[in-house]
Amino acid sequence: MSRPGDAPPLAHRVRWMVAWFVMVAVVLFVGAGPSMVARSMNGVVEHTPPEPSEEAVRLHRTLRIVDLHSDALLWDRDLLRRGSWGHVDVPRLIEGRVALQGFTAVTKTPRDMNIHSNAGDSDNITLLVVLQMWPPRTWRSLAERALYQAERLGRLARASEGRLTLIRTREALAAYLDRDQHQPDITAGFLGIEGAHALEGRLENVDRLFQAGYRMLGLTHFFDNEVGGSAHGIDKGGLTAFGDSVLARADSLGMLIDLAHASAALVDDVLARTTRPVVVSHGGVRGTCDNRRNLSDHQLRGIAATGGLMGVGLWETAVCGTTPADWARAVRHAVDVMGVEYVALGSDWDGAVTAIVDAAGTVHLVQALLDEGFTEEEIRLVMGENALRVLLEVLPR
Repeated sequence: MSRPGDAPPLAHRVRWMVAWFVMVAVVLFVGAGPSMVARSMNGVVEHTPPEPSEEAVRLHRTLRIVDLHSDALLWDRDLLRRGSWGHVDVPRLIEGRVALQGFTAVTKTPRDMNIHSNAGDSDNITLLVVLQMWPPRTWRSLAERALYQAERLGRLARASEGRLTLIRTREALAAYLDRDQHQPDITAGFLGIEGAHALEGRLENVDRLFQAGYRMLGLTHFFDNEVGGSAHGIDKGGLTAFGDSVLARADSLGMLIDLAHASAALVDDVLARTTRPVVVSHGGVRGTCDNRRNLSDHQLRGIAATGGLMGVGLWETAVCGTTPADWARAVRHAVDVMGVEYVALGSDWDGAVTAIVDAAGTVHLVQALLDEGFTEEEIRLVMGENALRVLLEVLPR
């Protein structure tokens, strides 16, 4: 036993130093760990595309680009400042002429996630939200995670000094588009859910999410849930009785139904029931990239028959390639099958993918569409006007 004034025993000093190093490591990981994960998972393909032509630059300046899907709200990043990593923030949206961005809330993903078969009994997102110091109410509730992301976008819009507008109604969208004609340095966003597991099996949560600002409801993500089957789930079933109630309630409220990640049976069931346009907010087409993640020509025709949209994604699994030309080739196939009025951009920016371009690089997509032989009017439709048409039809007043 040491006496007052003696130096602490060696073992005590070692334990204290170990404890101190562990504490420092935890602090550093909590502060930097999530951003390190996001940096590693949300990169941009390393290539140097040729300088866009004068025609592409001129046309790009006149576009109102709409992207249907970004998971940027999941990550602890200040979206009002231009970032050096990730894909989306307000300055890059403005630079890329993205007039309207779909901000989609991820609430749960399974461990060892893949496109073939996943159970819903594990969750990667819990650790992420705890390390990012989200409110404790979000640690165990998927609905609260969605509500928190809605709150976050609302705070961003209020702090943006008019640069970012949150769209909830068709009147608000029309007013914003009128302002956009005279103010090129603004952008807007709307909220979508990636997976109806965020409802936690409760129909009343459809209304809670709607009141929070959500206007697009993705029925499934990477696993089957109470609403129906995922293309990447275990059973891959169709619409459940609860799912039928969710679909009816979302339709009545003016929420856009998103079939991204839906099983073939679920796609068929929804198309057989809905009388309103449906979308695939992000994905690919099997005609150019044949895998379980992507849609068949039959499914594409069904979506077009509702007046809806196929959002073609900007990552390798979606288009079987890593260049703007690969993306444009998938767009061409979708247009040939569906018609040019039913194809859109669905990037999956910040969705744990390596993107072909980030939000500031959309001029390269315009160049790729020109090189693919699309006319200026067709490019306007694909890059934004189709999505605006659907939103102006479906959004509540």
